[in-house]
Amino acid sequence: MSDFGDDDVGAGGDEPMLDEEDVTEFYDPEVGDEEDPERAANGDDQDNVVISGDPSAAANALKDKSTKDKKIPEDQRSTTPYMTKYERARILGTRALQISMNAPVLVDLEGETDPLQIAIKELREKKIPLIVRRYMPDGYYEDWTCEELLQ
Repeated sequence: MSDFGDDDVGAGGDEPMLDEEDVTEFYDPEVGDEEDPERAANGDDQDNVVISGDPSAAANALKDKSTKDKKIPEDQRSTTPYMTKYERARILGTRALQISMNAPVLVDLEGETDPLQIAIKELREKKIPLIVRRYMPDGYYEDWTCEELLQ
C-alpha cells in the first residue's frame, strides 16, 4: 500500500520504460589526443597537476589571461616550501588511486599490496610524479613538485 492510495499499480510511476531496441547511440568512453586536436595542439597535458589554494581564483584565472601568463617563475615564488596536511592528503589519495588503477609503481614494493601504503612509501622517498599548483588570490599560481616540498 502506498501513501498515494494507488496500491502500487504501475509501480514505475510516470517514468517511461526504455526498450532495448529504442537505444540507438552508445557512449564511447575512450577519447584520445587524435580526437581532441585542440588539446593536442596546445600541449595541455596537465594530468599530473594537483590543484591547491583558492578555487575561485583558479576559475577567475581562466577568464582574465591564458594560464601560462599567470604562472609565477620558480625564483619568485612566495609561498612556503612545506607541504600542508591538505596537500599531503590530496597527493596520497590521488597517487593511491593511480596505483590501484595499475599505474607504474616507482619504489620497491617489498611485498606491499595496499595502494595507500605504496603511495606513502613513494612520498617518503620523494618519488611521486605530481605537481602541486597553489593559486594566489589574484589568480596567479605557483607550481611545486613533490620533491621540492618538505614534509
